[in-house]
Amino acid sequence: MLRLLVTGGAGFIGSNFVRYILREHPDWQVVNLDRLTYAGNLENLKDIKNDSRYRFILGDIADREPMDKLFSQGFDVVVNFAAESHVDRSILDASPFMRTNVQGPQVLLEGARQHRVKLFLQVSTDEVYGSLGAEGKFNEESHLLPSSPYSASKAAADLLCRAYQQTYGLPVIITRCSNNYGPYQFPEKLIPLTITNALEGKPIPVYGDGLNVRDWIHVEDHCRALDLVIQRGKQGEIYNIGADNERTNLEMVHRILDMVEKPPSLITFVSDRPGHDRRYALDTTKIRRELGWEPKHSFDEALKRTVEWYIENEPWWRRIKSGEYLEYYKKVYLERK
Repeated sequence: MLRLLVTGGAGFIGSNFVRYILREHPDWQVVNLDRLTYAGNLENLKDIKNDSRYRFILGDIADREPMDKLFSQGFDVVVNFAAESHVDRSILDASPFMRTNVQGPQVLLEGARQHRVKLFLQVSTDEVYGSLGAEGKFNEESHLLPSSPYSASKAAADLLCRAYQQTYGLPVIITRCSNNYGPYQFPEKLIPLTITNALEGKPIPVYGDGLNVRDWIHVEDHCRALDLVIQRGKQGEIYNIGADNERTNLEMVHRILDMVEKPPSLITFVSDRPGHDRRYALDTTKIRRELGWEPKHSFDEALKRTVEWYIENEPWWRRIKSGEYLEYYKKVYLERK
C-alpha cells in the first residue's frame, strides 16, 4: 500500500489523477491538499468524496507550519500539481506565481526531506523549455529558456527539486508534459473556452494569427504516465510526456466549431500576448523506452468525447463561468477555518 499526498488535487489534472489512482490501485490512499483558488473545484471530485481511501484537506503549500504538521502524518509519495498555471494571469501579476510555484515547492521539498518521503514527484510543463522553431523537439537535456513569469516560476521549481536531490539526496523525479485536454478543465484554457463560448454563441478569442503550435495529450494518458513514473521511474531523472499531436491553435478552434456545428465567424483575432511561444514539441523517447509508456487515446476520438463531456455537463461549467462555484466552497470550507 502507498500513501500519497497530492497537492492541487482539486484542479483539472490533479482531480483526474486522484480519480485515476483510486480506480487503478484499490490499496492506495490519497490525501488531497488544495487551497481552492479560482481553479480549484471540489465538484471535480464529488463522485469519490465518500471513498474511505480519500481525504480532502484545505491548505496552502506555501504555509510552512501547517505543511510540517501535515507531513508528520506520514506519506510515501508527494505528487505536486499545485500551481498557478495561466500564462495571461502571470503577465498581469506575477506575485501569486512566485508564492505558489516557487515558495510552495520549496516548503514541500523541505517537508519531504524532514519526514523522509520515499518519492517527491514534481509535475512540471514543457513551457519551461521556451519556444521552438518549425523543426525539432525538446528532450530532457534541453536548456530551460522560459518566456513568461508562469514558465519561469515552474522552471525555478524544477531547479529547486534538482538542488534538493543533489544536496540532500531527496528522491525526486520531474515530469514535463505537453498541453492536456479532457473533462473538468477550467474554461479559461483554449479547448474548454472554445467549446463553452461556441455553445453560448459568444466570440472565441484567438491570439495573433492563431498559428502557435501545441502538442495535445489527453489527461488520462498523462495520469497513466505519472502512475508509471511513481512505480518504476528512476529517482533524480526527468521524463517528458507528450502524445505527438501537434496542432495550431486555429486548427483546434476550427475542429471544435465543426463538432458543435457553429460558424467560424465566432473566431475573433486579438492582439498577441507578450512573449507568446511559437511552438512546443517533446521528444518522449525516454519514458517510452524506459517505462514502456505510450498514449492510448486517439486524438480525434478523445477530442470528440471531450466536446461531448462539456455538452453533457453544462451546469458544471456554467457555475464556473458565473462564479457560483466559488461562493459555495467559500461557504462550506473557508468558514470552517
